Amino acid sequence: MSLVRAALTSTKGRLLLGLVAVYLGWQAWLTAAAGGKVAGDFPDRRRVNVVVSLPFTPERFHVLFFQAYGRVSGTTDHAVEIRGVQKQDLRAIARPYWVRRVEPLPQGG
Repeated sequence: MSLVRAALTSTKGRLLLGLVAVYLGWQAWLTAAAGGKVAGDFPDRRRVNVVVSLPFTPERFHVLFFQAYGRVSGTTDHAVEIRGVQKQDLRAIARPYWVRRVEPLPQGG
């Protein structure tokens, strides 16, 4: 208990605890915001094809990031197409702050 008391009384300890609180708040916000980024009209299947909208042109990093969830089939000006994504992974795809929207890939696409 004296270690916690020492951390609360020192400037460095309060700064460290403040940074940990900010980090945990940021992570909680990313998790909470992810649900609102996922469109609700996905087909009732285990694997779906999605379009991930970004506020910028996707780069190699983003393509490699999304390959962990499915097969990246292409990019456009501000979107990445991913095929064969498990439906349970949609919130994980939407979690990064730079993802704007996760929607079903149009049938023609």
